[in-house]
Amino acid sequence: MDQELYSKERSASLDLLLRFQRLLISKLYPADCVGQVPNTYSPDLLGVGSLLKKYTALLCTHISDILPVATSIACTSHRHFAEVSCVVDGDLTGILLPELVVSVVLLLSKNAGLMQEAGAIPLLAGLLEHLDRFNHLAPGKERDDNEDLAWPGIMGSFFTGQSCRNNEEVTLIRKADLENHNKDGGFWTVIDGKVYDIKDFQTQSLTGSSIL
Repeated sequence: MDQELYSKERSASLDLLLRFQRLLISKLYPADCVGQVPNTYSPDLLGVGSLLKKYTALLCTHISDILPVATSIACTSHRHFAEVSCVVDGDLTGILLPELVVSVVLLLSKNAGLMQEAGAIPLLAGLLEHLDRFNHLAPGKERDDNEDLAWPGIMGSFFTGQSCRNNEEVTLIRKADLENHNKDGGFWTVIDGKVYDIKDFQTQSLTGSSIL
C-alpha cells in the first residue's frame, strides 16, 4: 500500500518509465533454462537486450547531466545537501537508477552471457564517479567510512583504493604451511583456491567450530 501511495505522488511520465523499465527486465529474466543451448539467444531476446542498452544510455546521459549540478549545489552546506538529496530522490536518479542497478545485477547472476551481449553494464559503470562525488558530501561520511562493519573484508580495501596494492602482494601458501598454521592454533581455510583467516569469526560464530 505504501508503494501505491508513493506511485500516486510520482509524475505520470516517471511512472510510465518505471513500468517500461520493469517490462524490459521481465522480458530478459530467464523463466526456464531447460533445453536452452548455452550462449544462444533468440533474435527477440537480443532485441530486448539492445533496447535495454539504449534505455540505459539515455538514463545515464540524464543522470550524468544532473549529478554534477547537484553536487555543486550540495557542497555549499549540509542543508543544501539535504534539499538537493530530496530533489534527486524524486528524480530519475532516485527512482529508476537504484531498481535498474539491482535488476541488472540479478540478471547478471542469472544469465551473464546475455547481459554481456546487451552491453548495458559499462554504461552504468560510467556513473560511479558522479555518484561517488555526490555521496562523499553526505554528513557523517567519515564516520561511516571508519565503521568496521560498513564494508568488511575485501570490500573495505576495494573502496579505499588498496585493492591494486593488495593484488601486487599476493602470497602463495602451500598446503603444508596451512596445516602447520592450524596446528599452532590458527584457523585458515581454503575456498575456491584462496586462503581465508576465520580465526576471529570462530569466536563470534554461534554454529560451533565443528561446522566451520
